[in-house]
Amino acid sequence: MSPAKSSSSLGASGASRAGVTVPAHLGNQPLDALVRALYRVSWNEARDRIRTGKLSVNGAVRTEPLFRVRAGAELLLSMRAPRPRADLLPDEAVVFVDAHVVVVDKPAGISTVPYDARETGTLDERVRLWLGRQGRRERDSKGVRPPLGIVHRLDKETSGLVVFTRSWLGKKSLSSQFRAHTVRRRYLAIAHGDIRSRTLRSRLVPNRGDGLRGSHKGRPTHREDGQLAITHVEALERLEGATLVACVLETGRTHQIRIHLSEAGHPLVGERVYVRGYSGSVVPAPRLMLHARELGFVHPKTGEDVLWTREPPADFEETLRRLARR
Repeated sequence: MSPAKSSSSLGASGASRAGVTVPAHLGNQPLDALVRALYRVSWNEARDRIRTGKLSVNGAVRTEPLFRVRAGAELLLSMRAPRPRADLLPDEAVVFVDAHVVVVDKPAGISTVPYDARETGTLDERVRLWLGRQGRRERDSKGVRPPLGIVHRLDKETSGLVVFTRSWLGKKSLSSQFRAHTVRRRYLAIAHGDIRSRTLRSRLVPNRGDGLRGSHKGRPTHREDGQLAITHVEALERLEGATLVACVLETGRTHQIRIHLSEAGHPLVGERVYVRGYSGSVVPAPRLMLHARELGFVHPKTGEDVLWTREPPADFEETLRRLARR
């Protein structure tokens, strides 16, 4: 496929700059797919160039591979562009902060922590920068500044509430609460099909037999094999080809909601991993339709029950409106 209105196709070792206008038939595609098609590079090369700040859309640098680009937009690939620093968190993204915890409303498209040493701009990095600029540099009684503690994570495409710890007391308390499954976590999700309220229970293993994390299917397993996972699903609204659901985690396993709904025959809208075997009509979406709406726990210092709520971002709400039954 030849690029439309391009100054260069810029393959793996082409010119340093190349501009492209997105043609009509490729409109509303993810940025990584456009870079792959229009600049004739591999998926890995496309995503690496996006994440390292080499791509701009209509003059603005975009580092999210799943960012949707409209037809007619101007792409510019500049191999000499510097790697961007982590974006500063807007003040409104920090929901609560004190000497022990910081609660953040995570945007979709960034990792909670780095996947590998090359990844920058992660949420933990942005939180550290925000705290530093706010002068929030609390130290413990011995004058030691504890590191930002990671006690749970959200998937890169998932939006919503995340807590980091800022003291040894906070890390000990929150780690214990997550292990005991007493932390309140309620998610909103849009999933394929007509879903009824139910509780999903299984044991999850790193490889269910097809290379993916999940439950063993069609294979005898010991009753203690894998980690017990329990998700309470509440149907909230019937949509066109999908259902808006609330999911409360009784346990907190990796990809738990995604796996449970997929194995029940209702993969999340926007899912690109746990969709094997799904034969229904696929509902398009700009990203995984999963949002961590509520987060609550016992405050490590005061012992009070605390709870925060944040509504889904614009892309989630737009998908919901588009699928609403008239």
